[in-house]
Amino acid sequence: MTFTTCYPARLADDIAGLLDTLNEHLIQATPQEAAQILATVLDGEDGVLGRMTGLMATGSPFAKDLSMRDLLPSEVWLALGRAANELHDIGLDIDEHTDSISALAGPSPRADTPPPRPAVSGTPAGRRR
Repeated sequence: MTFTTCYPARLADDIAGLLDTLNEHLIQATPQEAAQILATVLDGEDGVLGRMTGLMATGSPFAKDLSMRDLLPSEVWLALGRAANELHDIGLDIDEHTDSISALAGPSPRADTPPPRPAVSGTPAGRRR
């Protein structure tokens, strides 16, 4: 007898594996690459954190329904709701720092571009013979 897992369960397993792969890339990334990864992951709406928050918020009413029918302990529903709330709060805390992460993720100045020259002062102290 073959045990078949439904597609969404296989999808969740695949996503977990991809998160492991992403973690490995983050470990080996340069600071700029790490910032790019983190900026994408921490995006409050379209990133992994925002979508995980949405997943927990979606799972909470599902668990509530099952707990009201005595198919799940009510602690499961409460834990999913708490997870959604905590992830939302974490996202709000991180939002304060996304500009810093995004700035590091942006393109760095090219190495072959000379640094800007300081402006020459027009005052006598700035002119030497």
